[in-house]
Amino acid sequence: MQCDKCDGIAVFTRKYSGQSLCSKCFTNSIARKTAKTISKYKMINNNDLVAVAVSGGKDSLVLLHILNQMSKSHNFKIKVITIDEGIPGYRDEALDIVKDYCDTLGVEYNIFSYKDLFETTLEEALKIRENDQKRMSLSLSSCSICGTLRRRAIDYAADVIGANVIATAHNLDDNLQTYLINMLSGDTTKIGWMVPDPKKGDNDNNIKKIKPFSEIYESEIVFYAFTNDIPFQIEPCPHMSEGIRTEIREFLNSLEKQHAGIKNNLSNSVAKISGIMRKEAEAKIKRKCSCCGAYCTGLICSVCDITSKVNKG
Repeated sequence: MQCDKCDGIAVFTRKYSGQSLCSKCFTNSIARKTAKTISKYKMINNNDLVAVAVSGGKDSLVLLHILNQMSKSHNFKIKVITIDEGIPGYRDEALDIVKDYCDTLGVEYNIFSYKDLFETTLEEALKIRENDQKRMSLSLSSCSICGTLRRRAIDYAADVIGANVIATAHNLDDNLQTYLINMLSGDTTKIGWMVPDPKKGDNDNNIKKIKPFSEIYESEIVFYAFTNDIPFQIEPCPHMSEGIRTEIREFLNSLEKQHAGIKNNLSNSVAKISGIMRKEAEAKIKRKCSCCGAYCTGLICSVCDITSKVNKG
């Protein structure tokens, strides 16, 4: 089959558009789509220092690859931040991949660990959750604990390296999964923050948070990694099956397989709904956490709530 853009041999077909592309044209299309999303939402400006959150997985390493290329032709700089949750036999491999790839690209990278920041690792927190049900609810999944600590760690890391923008590799699939999780849990306020608008932010240090892959399918990011020989950790997180996200991912993939383009349609709907819900989200009263001073909606923030239970107050 011939590429729809050139005379090359097509290696990838977008079922939702019917477009067939060779490796080079496919790569260019993802880079252009990422640049278009960045431009549309004014995610990066001149002289910005972008902290690229890189875990060692496919999405974040592809994001690093694309932003590194963009930074060479545009007026902004990047640095990599990696968070070490402390998952034995899993995180070490990812840290090595990130280090080696950053060295190859000549990009500065910085590692921050849960242990140093919160005096606990994820594994230690989960052991306490299992052994002390009075203080830590078993309904609090490992992903909820890890996600809460990770967001705070990324904020802290970006502030330390002097960045004014945080770029994460959340893709279209991630956003759809998060939307459905919020709907199923009844947490409609969070839906108001789902439009990839960098002006929002949930921190108090004026660092923008951007998602350049928010309009790109996860499957396309996977193919980009393979066709561009980008190394990434294939082994999944040992705790990923605990939450509902995996079931929702499989459900959406099943729908997309039978109805090509349904994810794009849902993504457009989520953007519209999020825009409508934005005023309600902005009206949510925020106060400073009585423990750490970070902005939150309760007396103490979710990070301090978790760490106080893990570290016994």
